[in-house]
Amino acid sequence: MKDEAALRHEICRVGRSLFERGYVHATAGNISVRLGDDDDGGFLITPTDACLGNLRPARLARLDAQGTQIDGDRASKTLALHRRIYVSAPDARCVIHTHSTHLVALTLQGAWSEDDVLPPITPYFVMKVGHVPFVPYRAPGDAEVGDLVAARIAAMAARGTPIRAVLLDRLGPNVWHRSPAEASAVLEELEETARLWLTCKPRPAPLTAEQIETLRQRFGAAW
Repeated sequence: MKDEAALRHEICRVGRSLFERGYVHATAGNISVRLGDDDDGGFLITPTDACLGNLRPARLARLDAQGTQIDGDRASKTLALHRRIYVSAPDARCVIHTHSTHLVALTLQGAWSEDDVLPPITPYFVMKVGHVPFVPYRAPGDAEVGDLVAARIAAMAARGTPIRAVLLDRLGPNVWHRSPAEASAVLEELEETARLWLTCKPRPAPLTAEQIETLRQRFGAAW
C-alpha cells in the first residue's frame, strides 16, 4: 500500500487521465481510496462537484473510518455507497464511479441481463472485468443504492464469482480494485466492451462455454 501522499497524487493522475480521454465529463464521477491495512485507516475521496480533470492532492477530502470528515474540501455525497462497497468487498482499496457514455447508453437501451449487463464477447472482458450486475434506478445519493449493491456483491460471491463492478441504471458504473490504476483499468475495459456491443451490427455472439472454460483454466478467470 502506498503512503497517503502518493495515493493523493495517484487519485489526481487517474482522474485527469479519465477526464482527458472522455470517461468522465464536467463534475460527474468520483474516486475514493481506503487508507491503511485495517478498518481504522479512513478514506480519501474526491470533493463534491469537483472536476476529475482538475483535482488537487491537498484538497481531496480525508475522512476517518466512521466517515467523519477530517480535512480537505467537502466530500462527495457518494461516500456512503463507496463505504458499503469496501465493507462488502474487503479486497477493494479503490472505488471509481463515472458516467461513461457507452455504459450509460447501455442502461438506456437495455442491459443484456440483470446479472450480466454485457455478454462475454471478448476474452479480456471475461478475464479483466467479469460479471457486472445491473442495479435498478434510484436517485443520486439514495441510501437504498448501497443496500442493492451490497446484496449484488454478496449474491455473486455466494455463486463463487466475485465481482469488481456494478452498473447503476442511468448513472453509470462503480468499479473497484486494489489501487486507482487497477480500478481504472477495469473501468476502461468495461466501457470499451460496452462500446463494442452497442456499435457492432449485428450484435456479436458471446464466447462459447468451452472458450470461457479455457480462460478459467489458463488464466483463472472468475466467470
